[in-house]
Amino acid sequence: MIELVAGLALFLGVHSLPIVAGDWRSRQVARLGTGPWKGLYALVSIAGFVLLVWGYGLARAEPVVLWTPPRWTYHLTIALTVPAFVLLAAAYAPPNRLRARIGHPMLAGTKLWALAHLASNGTLADVVLFGAFLAWAVVAFVSARRRDRLQGGPPAAATLTGDLVALLAGLALWATFAWWLHAWLIGIDPMVWVR
Repeated sequence: MIELVAGLALFLGVHSLPIVAGDWRSRQVARLGTGPWKGLYALVSIAGFVLLVWGYGLARAEPVVLWTPPRWTYHLTIALTVPAFVLLAAAYAPPNRLRARIGHPMLAGTKLWALAHLASNGTLADVVLFGAFLAWAVVAFVSARRRDRLQGGPPAAATLTGDLVALLAGLALWATFAWWLHAWLIGIDPMVWVR
C-alpha cells in the first residue's frame, strides 16, 4: 500500500501544482524554460504513474476487503464509464459543445470514471486509488473553473465536427478499453457482466 500511496502522491502532486503552487510553477517554467519544465513534469508524472500501478498491483495481490459491492454496481460502472470516455475525448477533440459548456471535460471525465469505479470495487486499495482520483478531480475542476472565471473571455466556439469527433472517438475508446484493453492491462474483464 505504501507504493500505491507514494505513486498517487507523486502523480497527483505534480498535477496539483496549478492548484496549490501556481505562482511557484510559473517561476520554475520561466527559470527552466518550457521544454525542460515539460520534460521534468513528464518524468515525475511517469514515475508516479508507474509507482501507483505497481503499488495497486501489489495491494490487489493481498486485498483488504471493506465491502462486497452488489452485482448491479458493475452495470452502473459500465454505464458511467461511457460518458467518462466521451468527456476524455472532448478534451482533445476540435472545439466542441462539451468543452465549451464544461470547460474542463477531462477533469469531469476523471470524476465520473473514479466515482464509477468506487461504486463497484470494495477493497482498501480501490478506495485509496479511486477515492484519491475523485477527490483530486473535484478540487482540480473547481480550481480550474475559478481560474477561467478570473481570466474571463468567452468559451471557444463549438463545431458539429468537434461534437462528432468527441462522441465517436470517446465511444471507440470506451469500446476498445472495455472489451479488450481492461482485461489485458488490468486483468479484469468488465464486460463479463454483460455477456
